[in-house]
Amino acid sequence: MAGEGRAGAARGRDGVGETGKRRRRPRLDLHFLQRFLRILTILFPYWPCRNSVMFLTLLFVALLEQLVIYQVGVIPSQYFGVLGHRDLEGFKNLTAIAVILIITNSALKSFDQFICNLMYVNWRKDLTEYFHRYYFEGKVYYILNVLHKDIDNPDQRISQDVERFCRQLSSMTSKVLISPFTLAYYTYQCFTSTGWLGPVSIFGYFVIGTAVNKVLMGPIIATLVHQEKLEGDFRFKHMQIRVNAESAAFYRAGRVEYLRTNQRLAYLLQTQMELIYKELWLYIGINTFDYLGSILSYVVIAIPIFSGVYGHMDPADLSALVSRNAFVCIYLINCFSQLIDLSTTVSDVAGYTHRIGELQETVLELAQQEKDSTAEREGNWNLNNVSDEPMVAVDTAFLLERVSFSVPSSDQLLVENLTLTVSQGNNLLIVGNTGTGKTSLLRILAGLWENTQGNVQVPSCFGPHGILFLPQKPFFSDGTLREQVIYPLTKIYPDSGSVDDERILRFLELAGLSSLLARSGGLDQKVEWNWYDVLSPGEMQRLSFTRLFYLQPKYAVLDEVTSALTEDAENELYRVCKQLGMTLISVGHRTSLEKFHELMLKLCGNGKWELSRIKKK
Repeated sequence: MAGEGRAGAARGRDGVGETGKRRRRPRLDLHFLQRFLRILTILFPYWPCRNSVMFLTLLFVALLEQLVIYQVGVIPSQYFGVLGHRDLEGFKNLTAIAVILIITNSALKSFDQFICNLMYVNWRKDLTEYFHRYYFEGKVYYILNVLHKDIDNPDQRISQDVERFCRQLSSMTSKVLISPFTLAYYTYQCFTSTGWLGPVSIFGYFVIGTAVNKVLMGPIIATLVHQEKLEGDFRFKHMQIRVNAESAAFYRAGRVEYLRTNQRLAYLLQTQMELIYKELWLYIGINTFDYLGSILSYVVIAIPIFSGVYGHMDPADLSALVSRNAFVCIYLINCFSQLIDLSTTVSDVAGYTHRIGELQETVLELAQQEKDSTAEREGNWNLNNVSDEPMVAVDTAFLLERVSFSVPSSDQLLVENLTLTVSQGNNLLIVGNTGTGKTSLLRILAGLWENTQGNVQVPSCFGPHGILFLPQKPFFSDGTLREQVIYPLTKIYPDSGSVDDERILRFLELAGLSSLLARSGGLDQKVEWNWYDVLSPGEMQRLSFTRLFYLQPKYAVLDEVTSALTEDAENELYRVCKQLGMTLISVGHRTSLEKFHELMLKLCGNGKWELSRIKKK
């Protein structure tokens, strides 16, 4: 990969960071609308998709439910009529109809909620899988969690914020979806009963309520976003203790971790209290408009009554008319009140929209940078490409020309003008004092870090059977013993069945882990434990070598992978690597490693380095 390309990618990432630092305060504005619409395109990618069908089904059920609600709502006015005229037969028929309508309404309301719950599950699935697709693109997850500090708690945004966003959105969808229809219908009904005064009064009342709640919601959204960040920090602190419980126990660090965890809890609770106080005024506004709405309905109805419009009616008919008109006006006000009551839900959705939208923008940019970087690397490695760059031998794993690099976001120069070629059969040992950049160089080779200048070329054979990196800290995922050995493969390779079992068992024995088979209950026995809790540091390193033996890559990059083992064990494991035909690039401190390598790169600090050939004794 050309140095200019990597530097450009680095500048692109820095640009993301600068954008993050300058990001605007979350609120209900055009920026929110843009992010929300982008999320909707994920949930409704095309027509007719499953979510679209459920959405239309919900609309149909909600409309049918509103028709039934109207019929149920006017029944009390009909009771005034039949009771006022002592009509027994009419009373019986009306009661039968009322029971049928109520049962129908209950069924429709339940089905409405059922569809909303289905939409919530499908929305969460689609949105989470969307983020997973980009999050695990190349090394995006590494950049977000290690290098990119402007996006706090990306794991929480994917696992929790997406869930809460989908749940809150599904809970309000039915009400928002049906609102235009109910408002139009009951506005017409209200106009026929009270004239223009009723609808105008109610609409004016709603406009005032919306404006007040818009002002009250502004501070809540920003505080909610900050609270979610602190929630993630608090959860991460507990996860940190869980993962490193044994190390903390050796330090007897319970007291200090108690204080630090409580400090994070205090920050979180302080923000939650701020949110509660800000929501108090929103609740006051919501409840005030709810109760004032019930009075407004009678005021609107009273005007035509006291003006004599209905003076020709007897008390029974007038009571029925008042009951019917009261239902129409009250329901119209209730439609507006429901929208106002959604203020807290809308503020939650807005807060989650900003956090999810910010993550979406970042992962899309990083994923695109990963694709561009991969294309550039493969283009530079094309041996048939005619250019001014020197031709690279087919058996070359890494080619570095005048490469310099430093710690990301720092001017601390680790290595300067390094020129190095790693080819098949020339095993390289990297040595140096702590902090001179040994592991950092491996990060450069793996493409995890960006070099500040120079040219780094790597082949496209990255992967389990081409170039395999064993990091300083072994990684074990959840799963069976077989899955730990073949990781990161998901399928058995290269054979299957008993042949593959024999290979795994042989490599476990070569790594000195034959006893692990009995402890785990077999290769395919599901285990409930965490591998980090049951294996010693030495056993973890041996299991990493078992994985290495099984995969048999062409090149193996080993970062102090025998630090917890004896020198004899180290010699035996390296001997097997050589027998399996691997070319080794090792980081280590022991002189006993020299006999397994031909070249030594010594990093001296302050950018200085020395490359020499190892003299065999």
